This record gives sequence, C-alpha cells and structure tokens, in this order.
Amino acid sequence: MPFNAFVAQANDFGKQRQPFFFLIDFEQKKPLIWPLDQIEKAPLYFEITGKTNYHDKLNRKVRSKTPLHFTAFSLDPQRYQQGFEQVQQALQQGNSYLLNLTYPTEIQTNFSLLDFFEQSQARYKLYYPPHFVCFSPECFIKIKQNQIFTYPMKGTIDANLPNAEQQLLQSEKEQAEHYTIVDLMRNDLATVAQQIEVRRFRYVERIETEKGAILQTSSEIIGNLRENWQENIGTILAQLLPAGSISGAPKEKTVEIIQQAEGQERGYYTGVFGIFDGESVDSAVAIRFIEQCDGKLYFRSGGGITRKSQLDQEYNELLQKIYVPLGKT
Repeated sequence: MPFNAFVAQANDFGKQRQPFFFLIDFEQKKPLIWPLDQIEKAPLYFEITGKTNYHDKLNRKVRSKTPLHFTAFSLDPQRYQQGFEQVQQALQQGNSYLLNLTYPTEIQTNFSLLDFFEQSQARYKLYYPPHFVCFSPECFIKIKQNQIFTYPMKGTIDANLPNAEQQLLQSEKEQAEHYTIVDLMRNDLATVAQQIEVRRFRYVERIETEKGAILQTSSEIIGNLRENWQENIGTILAQLLPAGSISGAPKEKTVEIIQQAEGQERGYYTGVFGIFDGESVDSAVAIRFIEQCDGKLYFRSGGGITRKSQLDQEYNELLQKIYVPLGKT
C-alpha cells in the first residue's frame, strides 16, 4: 500500500471511529493497516501494553521451560568505524546535530522468533512471521482525552557499573544527546498539537536482560490536540514520522545521512506500530529487533551520535543493546 493511501485509510477509519492496528516501516514504503475486528486474520501477532491478538497459551507454557542460548557475533569494527567517521564528518559540517547510527549483528540462538515473542518481557511486542520479532521498551506516541504524549529514550548504561545511575546522568555526551532529542520531539509535537510541555525530564528506568540489568533515561512530553483529532489520525502519524529518537536532528537531512552511512534500508526496524481503539492511540518505536534474512538471524541495534561521541564507546553501546528482556520491565 502506498503511504498516501495508508494515511487516507487511517483518516477514514478515524472518522468512523473504527479501531485498527498499524505498522509503518522506517522508509514509509510498506505500511500495513488492519481493522481490529479483522485482526485475527492478520499474519502477525502483537502485545501492546496488555492488549494482544495472540492466545496460544498452551504452547507458551511448553516453550517457557526452554532456557535461552544466545550468541552474538560482533559487528566488524571497521564497518562501524567507516559509518561513524562519515557521520562525524556530517556533524562537523553542521548538517546534523544528532544522528542515530544502527547496524545488524548476526546472532545464533536455540530460540525461534516465536519463542522470543512469547518469552520476552516488554511493553510493546510484535511478531511478523517469518520476517522479524520486536520487543520494544520505547513508546512512540500515546493519545488519550485529546492529549498526545511521547517518551523519547536516550542514554543507556550497564546497571552493574559503579555509580551507574550517577555516571549516566552526569555524562556530558548523554546530556547533550538527550537535550537534543527532547528539543526535536517538542518541535515534532508542535506540528500537530498546542501547549507543548516537558512533564518529566531524564528519568531513569531499569530493564532486566539475560545479560544483567541496564539503566536507560527517558523524558515525558505532552501536548493538547484539537477536538475530533481522530479524523486526522493518519495525517498526525505522517507528520511525526520517522520517530525522532531513532533518526536525529534536523530530521530530514539526518535521514539522508543515515541512508548513506548505513548503506541499506532499515525496513520495519525503527518503524512504528500500534493500535487506535476508536478513541485513543498507543504505539511503539520498533527497536530491540531480530530479523530473519537468508536463513540467518540478525539483531539490529544502534545509538545516538553527537560531536562528543567516542568511537569505542558508541561501538560498545551498539553491542550492549543486543539483549533479550527476559525479566520484568
């Protein structure tokens, strides 16, 4: 479906207050939309903050007894360095202030994509067989009672490091990255809403993984929508894409640099998915993402790059984000 057709269909559903599920890829070339009353026929499964179309509880109990074995083969450091230096050049030239650089890392595991969907613990999960599974901690937007919310997530550290939370909050690089993304998301919301407010700034969340706990910082930004915003839900989504936290600022030019540095399309990775229930929206950024390609599995990850970024630190952050959240989030 062409993206303009998706926008028109979403707007039409919104006018009718027809609930629907949506999935939009990063490049906006392959958007998908299903009415929720037909979602049982859709070739995918989701869990979105407790709402799901997956009910295979018997198999879930059987699979839950299987321990995870998981090996990641480190991304070629030279490949990452080449992209990093290309991004740094663009930053030095002033063409971007923050850019999210990502790459796929090959993994081997005894789990199937369905196993990851069933056993991972995340607010937002999506399984699109045989293509990918996603277990995302990051909200894209929520809309309820004529208010729109977004929660950009920037900044990650191993929770077991000494004074980990203090290190994370006091890092100049992480501060600069977070300030930039909050400013970008404020501006994004201002294109569709009024009275934009940062309600919470750089709060810390803990996520349990199979490799141990990590800490992440997020912020909460809120704005007010006009009455009957549902009639323009497709247009609202289009104006906010791609998600600022996984692209950068300024957005349009930064996306061009991303395409040059990464050398391949992201597809549904770092796209968005969610539900419109007829009155409200809940949606996620498609990160923490395992895809199947040519018989192999790849975990896609990355991080925000600024002029203060150090090559080794950013490379290690990309690898650190290769995890499965098996504990509670």
